[in-house]
Amino acid sequence: DALLEESGGGLVEVGGSLKLACTGSGLDFDEFAIGWFRQAPGKRREGISCIGCKDGSGYYVDSVKGRFSISKTNGENIVYLQMNNLKPEDTGLYYCAAGNKDLTRVHPTAEPMYDWWGRGTQVIVSS
Repeated sequence: DALLEESGGGLVEVGGSLKLACTGSGLDFDEFAIGWFRQAPGKRREGISCIGCKDGSGYYVDSVKGRFSISKTNGENIVYLQMNNLKPEDTGLYYCAAGNKDLTRVHPTAEPMYDWWGRGTQVIVSS
């Protein structure tokens, strides 16, 4: 069975940085789109970035564009999310997920396009 696991979360001050990792087993990351999602307290889960879902090196929603960077090395089942200039509104539980490349090309951060999910890693940005 496919298994995804997030790591790298923690407590950081405003303006600080964290690097999250999504490690997979039982599936080949090169064949899937890998997305990052987050759920802030009291809010719905939202997709924020993905790789392998659109042409180019990554896709980002506006709220993280210019601050977050997604990366992956071909042949490795690890996707990173480098998060810089963190803000209090970045606080939340961060999940990674693997999805269909063709479907995510049209809907890059739509949850139904993703089939396998990790359990999340907590990020807290203190002000």
